[in-house]
Amino acid sequence: MKLEFSVVDVFTTRRYAGNPLAIVEGADDLSDAQMQTIAREFNLSETIFIQKPARKRHAARVRIFLPAREIPFAGHPTIGCAIHLALAARRKKDKSDFRVELVLEEQAGLVPVVVERKGGEISARFTAPVVPVAGAGARPDAATAAAALGLPVGEIGFDGHQVGLWQGGPSFVFVPVRSLDALGRARPCEPAWSAMANASGSGAAYVYARGDGRDAAFRARMFSPGWGVAEDPATGAASAIFAAQLLAAGELKEGTNAFGLAQGHEMGRPSQIGLEADVKGGKLTAVRVSGSSVKIARGRIRVP
Repeated sequence: MKLEFSVVDVFTTRRYAGNPLAIVEGADDLSDAQMQTIAREFNLSETIFIQKPARKRHAARVRIFLPAREIPFAGHPTIGCAIHLALAARRKKDKSDFRVELVLEEQAGLVPVVVERKGGEISARFTAPVVPVAGAGARPDAATAAAALGLPVGEIGFDGHQVGLWQGGPSFVFVPVRSLDALGRARPCEPAWSAMANASGSGAAYVYARGDGRDAAFRARMFSPGWGVAEDPATGAASAIFAAQLLAAGELKEGTNAFGLAQGHEMGRPSQIGLEADVKGGKLTAVRVSGSSVKIARGRIRVP
């Protein structure tokens, strides 16, 4: 038995940039072990499996796997899959502008997505299924984060930004660094990395600095070697959860806040991510992430 699949690059408008994603269709009869095997075979940061929705008015139920584990929610699979489904529902020769709203059933909850094509460019914007909250583990201090990333402790933190631990489905350690140079030098260093991961309960670190003012307000890298992803070119879930880190650092005002985020530059896969965060009464009330996607390949894969 074989299943149809597509590979798309997400959070980019050009091929061979952004974050690659494998989309496997007709996955209703696959076991957890089979899905994990297929995700490990693709060996991309994430693979999304499309199944029939529990409710007909929803677009699909989806399962998302890293090479080493399943996760309840992820951003770039949500963006890539939503665009894939919206295009599949249209006639192949129809290149007109459109706007469609759909809902994906993810393990973290229902994820509303708006897909639009304007002037030939297509993008999607999802609303995070949960508002991010403080992580359940121990928040690392600056010295712990510095050792885990191979940086001097003096390069950790800037302005009102301190190391944070937040979750919204998956959890991430958020590490602000003082410069783009420090961001470029960051890397997971053992045994300090594993010690930080065990204490915090998170195997992923989102390391960021202020952008250079040209492409984005902030530039980031995301490491999660324990999840089978040494470094991720673009991390939509972390970008959504980053809103809580920005609120704690005093970067957000009442109302709707919009930022451009850049990621993947150090990997040669530049990604552009849009982040919107709504604040009311000093609290986050909604988070939205947006980006584009382009198709790279399609084919069939044997069921394990």
